[in-house]
Amino acid sequence: MSERTLVLIKPDAVQRGLVGEILARYERKNLTLVAMDLRTIDAAQSDAHYAEHLEKPFYPGLRDFITSGPLVALVLEGDQAIDVVRQMNGATDSRTAAPGSIRGDLSISKSENLVHASDSPESAKRELSLWFPHLA
Repeated sequence: MSERTLVLIKPDAVQRGLVGEILARYERKNLTLVAMDLRTIDAAQSDAHYAEHLEKPFYPGLRDFITSGPLVALVLEGDQAIDVVRQMNGATDSRTAAPGSIRGDLSISKSENLVHASDSPESAKRELSLWFPHLA
């Protein structure tokens, strides 16, 4: 079943020049790039995106990180895109992510872990409406 998912290529990946490498991995997996935007977000956009984490102790650091520089927001589409992209990204803690995954190959941090992807159809719908309202 074809579905869409949001992917954020985070500021650490942009700073390290990994956008092309990450995009190429998704494209080689036969995921279709529907939309792409380079932007720097503010605290309000971060708070809306990470609403479920607002009261968690790690969130202030996450907000500082995600607003620290440009990121690339993507809409990817394909067969079971949500699960496929999350598998490709690897474990959130890059130190334990499997080799072959984006995080496993390119990062060794839990907090600066290169990418974000929607974790369910419900979150994909919510996140896509925040980042690309014209596609919702």
